[in-house]
Amino acid sequence: MKTRILLAVGLFTFGPIGVAAAADPIYPGAENVEYTSASGWTFTVAAYGWLAGLEGNVGAGGRTAHVDASIGDVLSKFDIGVMGLAEARYQRFGVFTDFNYVRLSASSDTPFGALADSADLTVHSLMWTAAAEYRLVETPEASVDAFAGFRLYSLKNELDFNGPGVLAGVSLSDQKTWADPIVGLKARYSITPKLYLTGWGMVGGAVSADVTWDVMAAAGYQLTDKFSAVLGYRASGVDYENDGFVYDTVQQGPIIGAVWRF
Repeated sequence: MKTRILLAVGLFTFGPIGVAAAADPIYPGAENVEYTSASGWTFTVAAYGWLAGLEGNVGAGGRTAHVDASIGDVLSKFDIGVMGLAEARYQRFGVFTDFNYVRLSASSDTPFGALADSADLTVHSLMWTAAAEYRLVETPEASVDAFAGFRLYSLKNELDFNGPGVLAGVSLSDQKTWADPIVGLKARYSITPKLYLTGWGMVGGAVSADVTWDVMAAAGYQLTDKFSAVLGYRASGVDYENDGFVYDTVQQGPIIGAVWRF
């Protein structure tokens, strides 16, 4: 049996997720992290796992099919995933990025075995977001950031036919890549010095996709001065169609993460 590995590692920035804002005195150890920094910069990195199901319409070559894959369906075909966030902040200004790559694979017998004995399908899905942000609200208990940037999608399908048969050894591949501007807000609220709520909402599109959106809400717990754990729920959708290629889907499911701040 193929070993399935989830590498929930990468660079991401949860300005709201799991870390207090620069100059947040309620954040444990804030004096050590922020006020002794000669450069004035603070950094956040997070690794996370997103157990998302997928529902929507997917098509190519003028043919469209409805997809309704539960979290269990996706995990049964899961090969590898790389997911993470990173943020760099200087006073009220910051930049952040969110990277999400997943590879799924499946194999099935072909009808009657005339063209090939079986076919192997591999799906590569990349979603990358980058944006600049500005802090609108900053109090000891809460922060709100506005941001603007872009989201890039890259989808690739690979189909390999196994012999014997007419198509034995034939490989087919189809890839689409596009990007759209996005705007949004992210926020954090500290319930206690260790327990906090965090989340974001963003929307974009109108250049390549008709619309793309992403919402996330989570609760976090500060385990040490520099490390916290986060548990929440995330949903993201995109409606893209170009030259017969259709990708109109919604991904949603629980998210769990580990956040480091320095």
